[in-house]
Amino acid sequence: MHGLSLTARLGLLFAACTAAVSLIAGVLFSRASEAHFIELDQQLLETRLDAFRALVSGVDSPATLAPRLEALQAELRLHPDLTLRLEGRNGSYWFNSADGLRAPAREGLHDWQQDGIDYRVLSAPLRPEDPDSPRLALALDITHHQHFLERMQRLIWLTVGLSALATALLGAWAARSGLRPLHRMAEVAAGVSASSLTTRLADDQVPQELVELVRAFNAMLGRLDDAFQRLSAFSADIAHELRTPLSNLLTQTQVILSQDRGKDEYREALHSNLEELQRLAQMVGDMLFLAKAEHGLLATRREPLALGAELDTLLDYFSPLAEDRQVTMSRSGDARLRADRNMLRRALSNLLDNALRFTPEGGRIELNLASDAHGLSLTVANSGPEVPAELLPRLFDRFYRADPARREGREHAGLGLAITRSIVRAHGGEIRCESANGWTRFILEFPTP
Repeated sequence: MHGLSLTARLGLLFAACTAAVSLIAGVLFSRASEAHFIELDQQLLETRLDAFRALVSGVDSPATLAPRLEALQAELRLHPDLTLRLEGRNGSYWFNSADGLRAPAREGLHDWQQDGIDYRVLSAPLRPEDPDSPRLALALDITHHQHFLERMQRLIWLTVGLSALATALLGAWAARSGLRPLHRMAEVAAGVSASSLTTRLADDQVPQELVELVRAFNAMLGRLDDAFQRLSAFSADIAHELRTPLSNLLTQTQVILSQDRGKDEYREALHSNLEELQRLAQMVGDMLFLAKAEHGLLATRREPLALGAELDTLLDYFSPLAEDRQVTMSRSGDARLRADRNMLRRALSNLLDNALRFTPEGGRIELNLASDAHGLSLTVANSGPEVPAELLPRLFDRFYRADPARREGREHAGLGLAITRSIVRAHGGEIRCESANGWTRFILEFPTP
């Protein structure tokens, strides 16, 4: 059946099942009918045998049979489909109503065919208690029975063939109707493009068995649509972010090359270009990091870490900047976590850098560690202006800035929080942001290993 469509396979399967069931039912009916005819014939022959025994009782020679021949023939005329034969002890025929019939005188009921005519023969002794008794043989013409069984067998085969054909056609129609949602899915899949990812199949118009498949198909389209939208936005963001430094590089280089200048001016231009190139290199590196994170390619070398000591190290690193801004930093609590030291430091450095940039002078930054049976929680909180609730879900988007007007340093491309989330998720955790009552909190949660 290789290469056949599913509709054709189901149709042939239905046809084969119907043919098998019809054939078995027909054979059983035919056998039951044949057994019924045999039983009726046996009852008739046994009844007639008793009648003929009564007519020829006491006969022990052809001479004693002669006076009863007329009564025998009269009884036989009442049953034209019956033939009677009476044999002596030596096998000689004393009486045979059909001279051409030569059915063997076997004990009991048996079938015999002669000259195209079917007989059912019952042979028995005239006097069962006498072993040397003459024998009676009654033959019943059953040709009409056989013709009926033959017609019934032909009808069975015809029924089997027509049933198989009808079932194959109906099965193919039913299969095609049942598979219509799959054809619709194929049409939708064939027509999927960047402009048609919003197409969905209605799961209330398909059989129950296909509901999960349709939902999975719709979910796949939803994921593709979401990925395409994010990719489109990412591409637009990349183009926007790269355009400014590239324009700066082109403009400054064109200005420098427009006329001869001194070594100091060339050196200053090269330093400026170097800063822009470093920013571009950092941005490209960050984007590659995020691309690996999205595809699960971040390789983490996990080791047991004392998070309190790690946070203290970072606080020492950022303390000069905090002192310049007159920001107080503190840490409370302690916990242990199996993590990649470098990646975790990068994520926490991004959070601390973000907190320092948005904490006003005289503000505070608080780091808190807590753990319980459900997992570990690390909170980085800073005092200062609250982030509007509608902006919180977008803080971790790439190139997103809650306040685009604020650009304290050109080195910040809006990728820090996106990288932080990727690192947290690579360790099996989640990160969220809360902002209320003059505090903004970034909460990192890791499950218990």
